[in-house]
Amino acid sequence: MKKLFLLTFMFFTVAAYSQKPMELPLWPNGAPNSNGITTPEEKTDNSRTGNVSKPTLTVYLAAHPNGLAIIMCPGGGYIRLAMGHEGHDMAPWFNTQGITYAVLKYRMPNGHCEVPLSDAEQAIRMVRQHAKEWKVNPDRIGIMGASAGGHLASTLATHYSSKATRPNFQILLYPVITMNAVTTHSGSRHYLLGDHPTDKDVKYYSNELQVTPNTPQAFIALSSDDNAVPPVNGINYYLALLKNQVPATMHIYPIGGHGWGFRDNFTYKRQWTGELEKWLREGLVFPDTTKK
Repeated sequence: MKKLFLLTFMFFTVAAYSQKPMELPLWPNGAPNSNGITTPEEKTDNSRTGNVSKPTLTVYLAAHPNGLAIIMCPGGGYIRLAMGHEGHDMAPWFNTQGITYAVLKYRMPNGHCEVPLSDAEQAIRMVRQHAKEWKVNPDRIGIMGASAGGHLASTLATHYSSKATRPNFQILLYPVITMNAVTTHSGSRHYLLGDHPTDKDVKYYSNELQVTPNTPQAFIALSSDDNAVPPVNGINYYLALLKNQVPATMHIYPIGGHGWGFRDNFTYKRQWTGELEKWLREGLVFPDTTKK
């Protein structure tokens, strides 16, 4: 009898956190801009998607929502998206914490550097528009990103155009931050800004130079031995946040390289997920909206 009860409990627990996700078109009435891609999307066996021209937001609702929502921007060097380990694979883990989780399939720039940011802003708008329906607090929506997706997430955090598109917090995993040719990820810079970017664009998309006191609070995690995206990207961004008195926490692991996402073979998976879970539960700072 005890065994039967346990199996029944496990069944309903798994079922509660296995709700079918909703894949929504990001721009149902058409995007305000184009990346010029007309060829079909390309999908590979390792859950990577390229040639993205039709962006979507896949939403995983929590069975017992706590009001938090996170929008994830997978990495891929601004030429493809790692939709698995840097996207959908994290959904059950976030949902068990009561967090509504959404994966953004954003458009590749293809020479139009403004396009990914416009998709990220639209994703924030969509979640806020559905906040009541999805049991989300519109003042507790965060943007998350890995690698080039971390650049997009930090771009939204530093370049948002209005209160409606400002995230309340940001989570960055081994992020590309700068477009400085010496310390950037060359592929991300190339596919975002082209072969011969202007000094103006390089500065504009070097997000460590765009931090202000109004930049949202941040959680940053990376590995010291990252040979793809130099750790100085995340470190300089963290220092810029501190300089502007923006609450921030940073975790640097001695090994792990680049691109670990939610993979089990990352030696410090238990540490980074544990630290993030604790930060989301206890470390976030939200203004008291009850005061006039």
